[in-house]
Amino acid sequence: MQTSTGIRERIDHVYPSLRPAERAVAQYVRDHLAEASELTVGQLAEVAHVSEPTVIRFSRKLGFGGYRELRYVLRHPQAERRTTFDPLEGFDLNPWDKLDDVPGKAVNATKSLLDDLLASLDRKELHKAVSLIANARLIDIVGVENSLVPATDLFTKLSYLGLNCRLNTDAYMQQIGAGHLSENDVAVAFSHSGRSIDTIKALRLAKSRGVRTIVVTDSPDAPIGNWADVRLLAGRGERTIYGNAIFSRTAHIAMVDILYMSVILSDYGRFSTELDRSGRYIQDRGAAV
Repeated sequence: MQTSTGIRERIDHVYPSLRPAERAVAQYVRDHLAEASELTVGQLAEVAHVSEPTVIRFSRKLGFGGYRELRYVLRHPQAERRTTFDPLEGFDLNPWDKLDDVPGKAVNATKSLLDDLLASLDRKELHKAVSLIANARLIDIVGVENSLVPATDLFTKLSYLGLNCRLNTDAYMQQIGAGHLSENDVAVAFSHSGRSIDTIKALRLAKSRGVRTIVVTDSPDAPIGNWADVRLLAGRGERTIYGNAIFSRTAHIAMVDILYMSVILSDYGRFSTELDRSGRYIQDRGAAV
């Protein structure tokens, strides 16, 4: 659903979905179109009191490939109306659709995500990840925002298998925990974009401690890969609405199930026994005490 629109209209369109730092960039650009056109990404970040990655994310949420494209349009206002804007980034949702159409569209989008996962997953990397997880002294699982959903699911499933796991939901505690890991531990990070700063910090700290690291992401060239011993690609495409990766968790949840079943299969006797034991511990969970 692409439409031609101007910079101010783009900003007004996405503004409610922006994070506070991105809104600071949006406000400056909207109020200073001419001045912003002369600024480098670093200079714009400075005047808006944000980081350079924030400026880049803001540019992408406006529908551009990066700040360079945004700056070009700022410098050439006549090109504004010729540049298309796709706020749904390929997701098939239109203003004229009926609510009854949504379930089918959402399910089809999910099917597409799972097909991407199956086509993208490197089996050799999967074997490495399973071996590391099954033999780790401690498995430290990290992720922020939407990525906490698959992170929590992995923590639950591996705990049922008797594996020693840790999950801090606070980003600062994730970094502190990563800094206290040892060489016999494994860190597993979830990041759809591969650019989540807090997740990268935690993984980098873990790597500095000699820890083996596993990354689940949809971006093969993202910065987080620089600190990954094993990289599990859950897809290669974006599925976002107004900049939010609302469908990313679908493929990552499926990746958790793949890891769970693969770990069990790696030593069926050991892990089936642990799974039975965990079940016995909570077999009275529906009974009154």
